[in-house]
Amino acid sequence: MMMTKYRIGPSILTADFLNLGRDIAAVEAAGVDYIHLDIMDGQFVPNISFGMPIVAAIRAQTELPLDVHLMIDTPEAYVGAFAEAGADLITIQVEATTHTHRVLGAIREQGVQAGIALCPGTPIAAIEELLPFVDQVLVMSVNPGFGGQTFIPTALNKLQRLRQLIDGGNLNCRLQVDGGIKTSNIARVAEAGSESFVVGSSVFDGKDQVAANVAALRSALGE
Repeated sequence: MMMTKYRIGPSILTADFLNLGRDIAAVEAAGVDYIHLDIMDGQFVPNISFGMPIVAAIRAQTELPLDVHLMIDTPEAYVGAFAEAGADLITIQVEATTHTHRVLGAIREQGVQAGIALCPGTPIAAIEELLPFVDQVLVMSVNPGFGGQTFIPTALNKLQRLRQLIDGGNLNCRLQVDGGIKTSNIARVAEAGSESFVVGSSVFDGKDQVAANVAALRSALGE
């Protein structure tokens, strides 16, 4: 498979859970780079999604990297369980725990990559000191909790400033964005500095055209 500059990962939050195996196979055949799993606890975000059994089931279905985003309070209590379930990367929210650096270290001790995410209203300063300790930074371009939301334009400036920090410090971490990514805006988001894109309803749109949707996103990126 041809290597691409950009990474696209569908969020299964908008997949058909009665046919999850079929949808995973479809995005794998379409050439996505990873699977994104949104874990929600009804506390940190106003929604509940799924937990370790779904992650383990998807791990058994695909060899694609599993990018697990913990939108939960006290993530330190669960990083071991999600690593055991098959996560390749675990991202925590900087707002969700007090001793963030310690939790990131605990994730890496599990033998998986560590990521840090920040909500739209959280300043970059909240994670700046953590950048040398993460493999990925996730900028939320919607308020987390639900799929199908509209991209918040101020995320572009946040991505630009993070890109400068990462490149200026010669840091080895990816810059990811999640929320409202579509063919109409993905190029602008890439220009702002993102290299990894979480996409939900732009891939799983209920019309059984996953391959065409992924191809359209690649085309919009100039690939």
